[in-house]
Amino acid sequence: MDQIEHKYIDVRGLKLHIAEIGTGPSVVVFLHGFPEIWYSWRHQMIAVANAGFRALAPDFRGYGLSQQPHEPEKASFKDLIEDLLAILDSFSIPKAFLIGKDFGVLPANLFAVLFPERVSGVVTMGIPYVPSSPSSLFSQLPEGFYILRWKEPGRAEADFGRFDVKTVVRNIYILFSGSELPIASENQEIMDLVDPSTPLPPWFTEEDLAAYVTLYEKSGFRFPLQVPYRTLQEDLSSKDPRVKVPALLIMGGKDYFLKVPGMEDYVRSGKVKDFVPDLEITFLPEGTHFVQEQFPDQVNQLIATFLSKHSC
Repeated sequence: MDQIEHKYIDVRGLKLHIAEIGTGPSVVVFLHGFPEIWYSWRHQMIAVANAGFRALAPDFRGYGLSQQPHEPEKASFKDLIEDLLAILDSFSIPKAFLIGKDFGVLPANLFAVLFPERVSGVVTMGIPYVPSSPSSLFSQLPEGFYILRWKEPGRAEADFGRFDVKTVVRNIYILFSGSELPIASENQEIMDLVDPSTPLPPWFTEEDLAAYVTLYEKSGFRFPLQVPYRTLQEDLSSKDPRVKVPALLIMGGKDYFLKVPGMEDYVRSGKVKDFVPDLEITFLPEGTHFVQEQFPDQVNQLIATFLSKHSC
């Protein structure tokens, strides 16, 4: 970890934090999800650097050590795509591999759709590429589904506000590392789904938790609740939504997201390849939503093989 450097660059009026390691000619950019930050890629950054690649992991605007936008409620996924383009230009990177997890899958794939000449390949985890509006995925789920709850302005703020930041992050990691969809009953909030005595997943230490807590105490949850949860209705479609660069999807066999109606069939049947023709799909049978932290060695090997195969 000590060999990872930390930089700040001016991007579209904000100072964004970028973690960096490696000096190889080929570049890999890691895009985190929620509640993740650059730190969630710690294992992969070191692995790809050791394999001869240069690794960059930004904190998205409003996350971690990156600056908060002045009006978070006006932010959208398009901001993340424009930020990514500005980051590549700032570092004079003509082309890069993009690795996205959770909602980071969206900017990774959409960037590849819009700027295929800037992308060598895409690796995604936790969520497959679905080119339609993301909110359409959850139409069959009950009102207590966590995404539908957090989409409602003020609901998550009141729920989270009952606890300190450490408890909130801890609960989210416990919930999201389960194999069932987090759904609250009518008289519950999402934080109530976690028994306080439930331990952290064995692969996520108290030291790891502390790293997240330190950054969320700085950033808060105002922007992370806007992007992704309150911008899921955003129309992200394009005339040709296909990702035409080489791609790899890594899914945990016990990832709760596969329980979204139709999702597991969409992936396992190969229908996702209608939109990502050059796609390899790999399941880690015991993996949950955090496969890159849960099984870093296996994920690192899959990534290294993909990068090697598609490097110029």
